[in-house]
Amino acid sequence: MPERGYSVTGLDPDRTVKCSGRELRISPKASVELCRTIRGMKLPDAKRLLERVIELKQAVAYRRFHKEVPHRRQLNEHFYAGRFPQKAAGRLFKLLEELEANAEYRNLDTERLKIIHAAAQRGTKIPKRNPRAFGRSDLLQGTMTHIELVGYELE
Repeated sequence: MPERGYSVTGLDPDRTVKCSGRELRISPKASVELCRTIRGMKLPDAKRLLERVIELKQAVAYRRFHKEVPHRRQLNEHFYAGRFPQKAAGRLFKLLEELEANAEYRNLDTERLKIIHAAAQRGTKIPKRNPRAFGRSDLLQGTMTHIELVGYELE
């Protein structure tokens, strides 16, 4: 079993909580953009944003992976390209609930919890088959994703 750590170090153990999701079957590109969006937000605001993304009411700005991505009217920032990554937002919402449960277990105030670290990395590849004509098949590679979140209680 591999030993997995976090990519952030030097945290105050009394005021921080961590959680991670490993080998999630969601898009790594959508996960990177969602993590970039919620980084620096307070926990209730991030949960509210993800609920709106799941309901297709709020688009997420695609800043890095924006080729052939349509513009969205809700995004009036410098980045107009965006999507509604519902599947990744649902998994990330569950991780935020885990982060909230970890904070309650450690007697931290969840209303003052700020997400100081949110990162997504590509995980392992899953071989899949795509059927073709004449009894043949093509090999496809499905990519899994690792997400890690760290929250810090503000004063």
